[in-house]
Amino acid sequence: MARQKSELLTSVELEFMKTLWSIGKGSVRDVMGALSDPGQRAYTSVATVLKILHDKGYLVSEKKDRALVYAPTLAREDYEARSLRSLSRTLFDGTPSALVARLVDDESLDEAEMAAIRQVINDRIGRDDG
Repeated sequence: MARQKSELLTSVELEFMKTLWSIGKGSVRDVMGALSDPGQRAYTSVATVLKILHDKGYLVSEKKDRALVYAPTLAREDYEARSLRSLSRTLFDGTPSALVARLVDDESLDEAEMAAIRQVINDRIGRDDG
């Protein structure tokens, strides 16, 4: 029986989820081959992290031949939204505008990035008005 999904993933769990979101589904060996640093982790370590993600409810598995094939139960976009809500709640006192203000005040944003952010906001305003 799967446990309730915890709010946020550890950095290693997130790396594995990004890999599975990228490849769709895969066995331990598939995930090992698709990781950003293939060959840097032992088979048993990868299998353990996948089992943890499965137990947390982030993955489902099915037996195929002699291997388990894992697939995400949560879309990347849904996890991104959950992470941003958590960040807004914990670091910005639940005020999304404070999160956005901090982001746009960041000196490393260039004009193209600012224009892209402005376009996203304008598109959202247009959707809400329509």
